[in-house]
Amino acid sequence: MPNLKEVRIRITSVNSTMQITSAMKMVSAAKLRKAQDAVTQMRPYSEKLQEILEGVSAGLDTSENVYGRADKEDSVLIIVITSNRGLCGAFNSQVIKRTKQLITNDYKDKKVTVLTFGKKAEDAFRKTDHFIKGTLLPRHTNEIFDDLSYDNAASAAKKIMDAFKAKQFDKVLLVYNSFKNAAVQIIRTEQFLPIVPPVVEEGANSPDYIFEPNMEEIVADLIPKSLKTQFFKALLDSVASEHGARMTAMHKATDNAGDLLKELKLTYNKARQASITKEILEIVGGAEALNG
Repeated sequence: MPNLKEVRIRITSVNSTMQITSAMKMVSAAKLRKAQDAVTQMRPYSEKLQEILEGVSAGLDTSENVYGRADKEDSVLIIVITSNRGLCGAFNSQVIKRTKQLITNDYKDKKVTVLTFGKKAEDAFRKTDHFIKGTLLPRHTNEIFDDLSYDNAASAAKKIMDAFKAKQFDKVLLVYNSFKNAAVQIIRTEQFLPIVPPVVEEGANSPDYIFEPNMEEIVADLIPKSLKTQFFKALLDSVASEHGARMTAMHKATDNAGDLLKELKLTYNKARQASITKEILEIVGGAEALNG
């Protein structure tokens, strides 16, 4: 039988852990509600804007739309979005694993650069040859989650777009977790640049747009804004997914701690009963020896 003192120490330790995981679950649940509202309100606007962007870009040549250039794919930028903190299950590891698969399989013969948003992704790629060095891409990207707003996201997106315009990269991808519900996050690999033209079914007519005041002004304003909105939506999706994954992980951890606590208390009671039985037998044996 295990020592009673050791079991008591383990019970106290598991109890403390269960209180921590339960508190983290409630904090994540509160943050999830706010993040979920933000992404669900943003998603329809972003998707419609993306649809218009693809339709408008389809009718422009590269001289009119610098973000539609798609002549080669020698240099690829992969933007990896994770969290700054852990304790959220496989949330971060799935994104990192997908990025490594893209590097080793899809773009193994290309020059791949990785731009990270989140400390977990930075830790995974900091010591690799793919981590950004000496470029004009945004720096201190992990701080964007401390004050996530459209302006901060747009500022980072603009630097990425400028790097693409300067032909530093031929293709830009986003890898992140898309929020479905609190328990389910979907890994997304989206092409950020160049803009992907819409798939037009055979026999279907492509949309025809009327530009007011003129096409040049609309394109110059619409395309950058749409790309910035798409990038901001990816960050919001990742944040909501993070809180959902952490809430689920902490819920499971709390349940597991509760089950372990029951087993430890049962073990403690058995050990205590065995100890009492042993003491009674010793007393009885000592009394019989004295009577003898």
